[in-house]
Amino acid sequence: MSDYLVRGLGLNDEIRILAVDTTETINEAVRRHEAYPTAAAALGRTMTASVLMGAMLKNEEKVTTTIEGGGPIGAIVTDSDAKGHVRGYLGNPQVHFDLNDSGKLDVRRAVGTDGYLRVVKDIGLKEHFTGSTEIVSGEIGEDFAYYFYTSEQVPSIVGLGVLVNPDNTIKASGGFIIQVLPGASEETFEFLDKISKEMTPVSRQIDEGLSPHEIINAAIGEKNWRELSEMPVSFECNCSKDRFLNAISALDPAEIMTMIKEDGGAEADCHFCRNKVWIEEEELKELITH
Repeated sequence: MSDYLVRGLGLNDEIRILAVDTTETINEAVRRHEAYPTAAAALGRTMTASVLMGAMLKNEEKVTTTIEGGGPIGAIVTDSDAKGHVRGYLGNPQVHFDLNDSGKLDVRRAVGTDGYLRVVKDIGLKEHFTGSTEIVSGEIGEDFAYYFYTSEQVPSIVGLGVLVNPDNTIKASGGFIIQVLPGASEETFEFLDKISKEMTPVSRQIDEGLSPHEIINAAIGEKNWRELSEMPVSFECNCSKDRFLNAISALDPAEIMTMIKEDGGAEADCHFCRNKVWIEEEELKELITH
């Protein structure tokens, strides 16, 4: 089954809950970036969190997340929207370490713990909403939970997981977010605290064949929530030749002339999808004359 995301309300509508299977989506991103296992897990977790955040938006709204923890993979940047589209890249995808003491991919070591998580939401207003918090874990799920609590004042449980095959393809990837809504009872907080300590890792649940619906069932109980909607999720990049030309047009004319004289054109490379586009000499000349 293709990747999809489920949104719902639970525990007498005192919580918002979202769950997603991103296995195919992350596999496509990892393939494009030729990411090694540890880097692939870091990218996959961040893109999964991003698509969950995008699902909280409306219409044409978008969200960009940046994680810069000072580790060897550099910055992880993702874009997502309210329609299940997500893309992402990282500074150095060729990073891999031995498993950590828990027998898992050492994402913390790759990401680093000295830096920030920044979120920029384009909600159609003149000024974008921007929030930033320090990295507290480097495991990414805990960092997003800290962001929600600190920057948006929303207590949240964030579960993110990626399993990587020996050939660097993605075996399973997905995640969930449970957020406490205003006016929630003390019983709800106690219930969530209890289940947060007992949950099976989400990547293992997906690997075992659980759907997003079943992940929510396993977390809070089938009778404790109601579905609001579901939508497909996919890797999608909105880069285009026109966008590249627009970016080049902002350069100094002398720089554009250097491209024409030295290279006879310009090759544009998208950070997000790794697609390359050749800009012809005549197209560059038009940018200077207009």
